[in-house]
Amino acid sequence: MSFEKLKLIQPILKALQTEGYTTPTPIQEQSIPIILQGQDLLGCAQTGTGKTAAFAIPILQLLDAGRVVEKGRKPIRSLILTPTRELAIQIGESFHSYGKHTGLKHTVIFGGVSQGAQTSALHNGVDILIATPGRLLDLMNQKFVNLSQLKIFVLDEADRMLDMGFIHDVKKVIAAIPQKRQTLFFSATMPPEIQKLANSILVNPIKVEVTPASTTAETIQQSIYFVDKGDKKHLLTHILSDKKIETALVFTRTKHGADKVVKDLLKAGITAEAIHGNKSQNARQRALTNFKSRSTRILVATDIAARGIDIDELTHVINYELPNIPETYVHRIGRTGRAGASGIAFSFCDDEEKEYLQDIYKLTSLTIPIVEDHPYPLRSGSFMPDKFAKKSNAQGAAGRQGRGGGGAPKSNMSGRKSWRR
Repeated sequence: MSFEKLKLIQPILKALQTEGYTTPTPIQEQSIPIILQGQDLLGCAQTGTGKTAAFAIPILQLLDAGRVVEKGRKPIRSLILTPTRELAIQIGESFHSYGKHTGLKHTVIFGGVSQGAQTSALHNGVDILIATPGRLLDLMNQKFVNLSQLKIFVLDEADRMLDMGFIHDVKKVIAAIPQKRQTLFFSATMPPEIQKLANSILVNPIKVEVTPASTTAETIQQSIYFVDKGDKKHLLTHILSDKKIETALVFTRTKHGADKVVKDLLKAGITAEAIHGNKSQNARQRALTNFKSRSTRILVATDIAARGIDIDELTHVINYELPNIPETYVHRIGRTGRAGASGIAFSFCDDEEKEYLQDIYKLTSLTIPIVEDHPYPLRSGSFMPDKFAKKSNAQGAAGRQGRGGGGAPKSNMSGRKSWRR
């Protein structure tokens, strides 16, 4: 199916053509007609499925059709509530790309920066507001934000809101907006608390579910490296010695760990920057911009940024440390292989992380290939279940992609084994 068959208006089709988009992803194909009919929607889709366009495109069309000649300041007619600053910025960029020929105005508000530019944009009037919960409530309390004429409300990444402790703020926002509205609710997972919230704010919603969050995209080639904790930095620089890996997104569990990885990479002559909650907003945005422009080769991130990073043609994700929550693994590697593209995900696993790997396997039902042929295999040699016994060499794990793949060259392991039964 093409976007033309979704009955989109010409200004949006023109923008999509400029962006090079011709065929909608499954969630776009299913969601856009529902939203255009004015119905509430419950979307369950993992990151990287094209979810932002699934709601941004029909919102632009609905607001364009419902445009009236305003006297004075434009009223806010659509609110998109999202958990992180990075994700808010990405959504704002999507509305800019898809709506540049509509004449509709949007702005993005988030904390961690001066509110001056944000309040100025609000004073001038916007049709669409993209916001994080804390800053939105702050500006509402200061009377800079008036949501009395809101027509469409989007709650994006609802489960992430729960994880980050924003649910109470979300409920305060919901209590302040008109009851008569169209509501679009998106979540990658649907734990009981999120299902309860969805039931309380949606009216006869139509559910769209694309690729459950317990699965990873088939286009992502995954592999595991068993390695001692102290050797991870050496293995990372070894893998990145393959110049065919032009950029890679590396995940750690902690902010301190991210900074340490950056320090080790810089010592090895590899350009790298970190992005996490302790960084200022300007530093985070600068690091992301440098990574997008490829002036920085490696971006090291903590999980708080896992859903807020949208990089075109990102080929490699590396789990320097396995997450202790298995769903997080799905979200991390979902930064590559987005919207049908292929990608490569390497994961390092030390002896203490094997239980995390067990949990990942239980969630995803995957047998992830093991790369044994690398120079820093695990020496502790503890038992690994047969379900992890699908072996791979580095070229087999990644080189089949035909894009380099970043597999380490074969080397003499001097009798060391990566794991043994």
